[in-house]
This record gives sequence, structure tokens and C-alpha cells, in this order.
Amino acid sequence: MDVVVGLDSGTTATKAVTAGSDGRVRDVVSVAYPLLVPAPGRAELESEALASAAVTALAEITACARERGDTVVAVTLCAAMHGLVPLDREGRPLGPLVTWADDRAAQWAQALVADGRAPDLHARTGTPVHAMSPLVKLSWERAQDADRLAAVPRWGGVKELVVATLCGGPHLVDRSCASATGLYDIRAGRWDEEAMQIAGVRAGQLGEVLPTTAVLPGLLPEVAAATGLPAGLPVVIGASDGVLANLGIGAVRSDVAAVSLGTSGAMRVVVPAPTVDPGRRLFCYALTDDAWVVGGAINNGGSVVRWAAQALAAGLDGAPAPEGEAADELDARLLAEAGSVPVGSSGLICLPYLLGERAPWWRSGMRGAYLGLRREHGRPHLVRAAVEGVCQQLALVRDAFDATDVPVREVRATGGAVASPLWIRTLAAALDLPVRVAESPEGTGLGACLLGWHALGELPDLDAATSLVAVHDPVLPNPDAVAVYRRLRPLVDRSTEALVDVLTTLDALDDTPTRPT
Repeated sequence: MDVVVGLDSGTTATKAVTAGSDGRVRDVVSVAYPLLVPAPGRAELESEALASAAVTALAEITACARERGDTVVAVTLCAAMHGLVPLDREGRPLGPLVTWADDRAAQWAQALVADGRAPDLHARTGTPVHAMSPLVKLSWERAQDADRLAAVPRWGGVKELVVATLCGGPHLVDRSCASATGLYDIRAGRWDEEAMQIAGVRAGQLGEVLPTTAVLPGLLPEVAAATGLPAGLPVVIGASDGVLANLGIGAVRSDVAAVSLGTSGAMRVVVPAPTVDPGRRLFCYALTDDAWVVGGAINNGGSVVRWAAQALAAGLDGAPAPEGEAADELDARLLAEAGSVPVGSSGLICLPYLLGERAPWWRSGMRGAYLGLRREHGRPHLVRAAVEGVCQQLALVRDAFDATDVPVREVRATGGAVASPLWIRTLAAALDLPVRVAESPEGTGLGACLLGWHALGELPDLDAATSLVAVHDPVLPNPDAVAVYRRLRPLVDRSTEALVDVLTTLDALDDTPTRPT
């Protein structure tokens, strides 16, 4: 059959997915690379490894299609958001790619918040003023070496690097990835003058912004030779991973939200026009010209249970923490144990900010906390409270939807954590919404495939993805659990507001840890 390749360049791997116009995934390959953390606060990718992985993944998925007898009719590009990489005039990288998780620019974000410019920047660009955004990263780069910043011919992210690697040509980026930089005016449709001034860059250093359905000239001859694809094959510039996850899970109507719940998490809905909530708690990124994704990302998801496995379930014999399947088995045992304690964890609240937090706070330097500890609380209570804390964060994002007049009636979920009954039951109750789990775990890659079929004219209406993408029967919220979480959520909100200065001060004091005495 004819298939489109969705090429998803992420933070730890590049995945390639093939799917037909029926929305069924045919093949999946993955090429991994390490996330480099050479010092506290840094989180980078080797740019050459990222570029090479795109070619390798494309070659491997093409071989899979050939073995099936499938014909690749297009490639659609998908990219992780908020990356920043210096490029030469030909699009070759001049250094590592700084990822969204890099936190070195935190104080520059705080300065923009303190001087009052953050709300207007957020309103125009749709991107919260946070250390993750290229706007803030560039302002930090400018403070380190303004001459170097100005001398770099091009600044881009994952998408610009992959486009240059596969197709060459001018400096190009799609509207979706541009709208996640903090530098792009989402209503005016151009790079924002004030944002560029703060970042210290010129419009000529940034990419030419194309619609997400734009078809590029084709693959470079050397890439075509390496992958076994024709040089003239349509290459759709595509979009960012977050918005394509909505499409790939069939959450494209404004009353259907997508939840990604893996190591981290996010909740997003599609709206017809650029929208920023009055409280500046949500982002707004483009999917297509008439479909925009509003939502919030959280740093902590299944990672809190993995932390609990290492911190609460390890022995004292010096044995290393389990990895791989052994770690997954330990997580499952802890979750089963946590399911034996009451909803609400017997009055225990977890603020699960182990990796800091983004939505709805957008405050760097956050730390986690347990509140309400009593001596009868044991490991099951601590684990269940952590799961509940993550789901309550997503519920706070849902509350921001309500304030933006975006009524959600159903959730579609994907990610590693949704395999756990406890996670799904807790999510449904915290959100007070039915939750359907996607049959395919490849939501983002499938979304890229579907956008490719849309660009080719084979999927005229993106709303068709709602019925095209297969999901399981809904998990309904338990009314008793809903009532408990509804009573606890204001306490989560108030506790975070009350403790934010304490938590961020503790983070600052921990820059130079001392030896134990």
C-alpha cells in the first residue's frame, strides 16, 4: 500500500513511522542518541548525531516499507520544540543543540517576569516566558557573548537542522515550531520585533516561516542515495511533536483533549484561532493555519514513580538501582501497592516538582514536597500521593481551559504511564472526564503521517482523525474519587503559591553542596 513516513526527531531518539491513509501504523524504527548533561543545568544534544539519526531512521523505515511491498509517497517532518542551535549559512551546526530541558537561562526568564514584559510577550507569541524557550536562551547567550550571538549566520532548532540535513536549500522552519520559540507573533504571522530585540537577533538570522503543510523541493541527492528514496519525493515540512500528538491520537476537536503521560506530561486541545488564556498559564502553538493547540506541559509524570522506586524501594546493600525491564517491574509493584491505600492517600499531598515544573506555574527552580505527613503514612501512601500530585497538575491545566472558554468533554491519552490502571483511574477522577487510551503508542509519528496525507489532499478534513484513530473504551471517573480530588485541588494550588519562594530559595542554596558530617 501507499504510505507516508512520519519522521519524529526527539530529545533522546529519532523515530520513523509509516502509515497509510487509513491511519493504521505499519512499521516503526527508532535511532537513539544520548541527552548530554555535562554540568548542572545543561541539557544538550550532539547536533551531528541528531542529523545523522534522521538519515539513518529514514533509511531503515524505507527498508521496512520495501520488505512489506509498501510504497513511500511522502515524508513528513516532526521535531521536538524549544531547541536552539547555531548554524552556518549552509545549515551545518556550529555547536551542540541546547534542548528544552536546559535551565541555564532561568534567571533571564525571571528578569523578564520581574520587569513586567513577560505577560505581553506571552500574549503575542503564545510561548510562556520560561528558561525552555529560545527567546530566553538567546538572551542568556547574548549576556555570555554578544559578539558571537550577532556573528552566527543562522539560529534554529531541531526542525531547521533536520530540514537542512535532508533537503538543504534556504533556512526554513514551519509555523508550528516557530510559534514555540517565544520570538514569533502568532497573530501577525511574523517574527516579533520586541522579542528579537530582547534576544539580540535579527530576522535574517531566523528561518523563513512556512505553513506546516508546505511541500519542500525534495531530498538532497546524497540523502536520496543513502535512504533509497527518490530525490523528488515530496517532503512535508510538518510541525512540532506536541501538536502532532493531538492529531495522532484523534484529539482535534475542541471538546476532546489529548494527554501525554510518560516521563513528563502534557494536556492540549485544538482551537480554531490563536488563543492565550488570561492567566498566562497555557501555551498556544500552530498545527495548521486554522488549527491551533492550547495546553500546558508538566515536567513530572511517570518519573515520580521511577524516583520512588530508587529512593523508597532500594535496599541498603549498595546494589545499583534496577534498569530496563527490572525497573519497569519495580514500578508496577509499587503502583499495585499504592492502589491498596485510599483515594487521597489518607490526607497526604505531594507537590511532585522533582524536575522543576512548567505549567501552570512556569517558574524555574521549583522543588517537590510532601505535605501532611503522619507516622501512619508508609511507602504506598507516598507513591499514591505522587501519582495523585501529577494528575492534579494536569487538572490545574484543565481548569485553565475552563477559564479560556474551552469546554472539554473527553480525554484521549497516550504514553508509558497509561498502561497502569492506577494512573488511568486517578487521571480520570482528577480531570472528572472519561479517558480513552489510544491503541497505538505512536501518537506523534502517526500525527506526522496524517498531516502528510492532509498535505497531499488525501485527508481533506483533520477532524476525520477523531474517528480514524483507534482508541479503547473509556475509563469513567469514579464520583467518590472526583469529590476527594475536587476538595484537595485548591490545597495543591494554595500550597504551591505559599511555598514557591521557599522551594526556589532552597534550589539556589544547593548550588554548592557540602560533604555529609
